[in-house]
Amino acid sequence: MTEFQEKLKKLMDEYVHFVYGATRKFPKEELYSSVSQWRRSTLSII
Repeated sequence: MTEFQEKLKKLMDEYVHFVYGATRKFPKEELYSSVSQWRRSTLSII
């Protein structure tokens, strides 16, 4: 991988961890609606 690809991979990994961490704090009743959508959309970017 090129240096650019390595940096991009690191940034994407940090973003996924950020989103998963942030959505962990959401109310449990949002788990199957908003949280699920946020997590799926985050993974689809990658």
